[in-house]
Amino acid sequence: MLKLYNTLAREKQVFVPIEPGRVSMYVCGMTVYDFCHLGHARVMVVFDLVARWLRASGYALTYVRNITDIDDKIIRRAQENGETIRQLTDRFIAAMNEDAAALGVLRPDAEPRATDYVPQMLDMIGTLEKNGYAYVAGSDDVCYSVRKFEGYGKLSGKSLEDLRAGERVDVMAGKHDPLDFVLWKHARDDEPAEVKWDSPWGPGRPGWHIECSAMGSRLLGKHFDIHGGGQDLQFPHHENEIAQSEGAHQCQFVNYWMHNGFVRVDDEKMSKSLGNFFTIREVLKKYDAEVVRFFILRAHYRSPLNYSDVHLDDARQALTRLYTALKGVDGEAEVDWNEPHAVRFKAALDDDFGTPEAMAVLFDLATLVNRGEPALASQLKALGNVLGLLQRDPQSFLQAAPAGGLSNEEIEAKVGARSTAKKAKNFVESDRIRDELKAAGIVLEDGSQGTTWRRA
Repeated sequence: MLKLYNTLAREKQVFVPIEPGRVSMYVCGMTVYDFCHLGHARVMVVFDLVARWLRASGYALTYVRNITDIDDKIIRRAQENGETIRQLTDRFIAAMNEDAAALGVLRPDAEPRATDYVPQMLDMIGTLEKNGYAYVAGSDDVCYSVRKFEGYGKLSGKSLEDLRAGERVDVMAGKHDPLDFVLWKHARDDEPAEVKWDSPWGPGRPGWHIECSAMGSRLLGKHFDIHGGGQDLQFPHHENEIAQSEGAHQCQFVNYWMHNGFVRVDDEKMSKSLGNFFTIREVLKKYDAEVVRFFILRAHYRSPLNYSDVHLDDARQALTRLYTALKGVDGEAEVDWNEPHAVRFKAALDDDFGTPEAMAVLFDLATLVNRGEPALASQLKALGNVLGLLQRDPQSFLQAAPAGGLSNEEIEAKVGARSTAKKAKNFVESDRIRDELKAAGIVLEDGSQGTTWRRA
């Protein structure tokens, strides 16, 4: 029985799809004006895992992840580069797909571009106007009247009074209330013609929030099962989606809301101003893509994820241990769901996608394989596949080395040789191996459970 944490209810709930056996899921995707960063990587990997587990659980899933290919940042970047909006967005969509594929992320069933759904957005804005939720402000923009929607704040838990007192909002000319947000932006003279669409309210372009409401309802229906995205989108984006969709359709928009936690870098918020901002491509120059996926999945999706070289090095070492247990295992493997480890693995993922416990099952299997139960190696590989891991030839992973460095397998061999030398009290040889590894940038840490290593 699958349970997931529903942000809307603020509790873990048993998952019951609207239509038995079928699941509809929409995830807010990327705004494509630059290369994807670590925060994007987490969204892609987390909801790829959710999609994989829903399908492994027997559900027929329709997974939609949108692409925002029109907004202020995109317009500004294209003008700076001297290129069209389409040239810019096509280039970064291709880069996004390359990054996602490297991380083992399967393509969603649909990846709608906002610019292809402007007619549906106009229809929804027209319905909101008819229902009394939309009005033309003094700026000629069309705005949503937040106070007309009784349920505003139910996702974020914020009251209108709290929002007025504590939120910084854009006070635009002619707004009925500072909290009201833009549905349709009236065209400006300095904007290119390619971002000006005709509408009943004059030429212009859609606001950000209306995009997802229109695409979600067009592709999945007015009422669907799961809506996901990063924690930073909970307010105002997802709150505004609810207001728009339920104001237009007069029914519940989404049953379950899922939000993954923030990514931090060395325990600080990732930001360009702090100089700790990393794109996926920058990280993949230093670390194997499967190591990065492993690192993301090892943490529970709702918890903060702290990126650091130490944590990535630890993830690489941990993944090496799993691949070491798979040496000699060839071909595909099927999960035996009646086997005790698989039962525990399933229970972990059924409990709000508990990947930390699921990972612990993999390491327990690896330990047993290394202790002389090779028959469990195929189960290890099959369960790893559910997480999108451990499907490469073990030898190729173990022999892969960072540029100019020792491979994981070479390091493991030298660490083993040093341990043997220490047991034989050959401390000269033990120190020599330690110094050799140190010179190669490998830090050894001796503990009660043996020696571990990481790349400096």
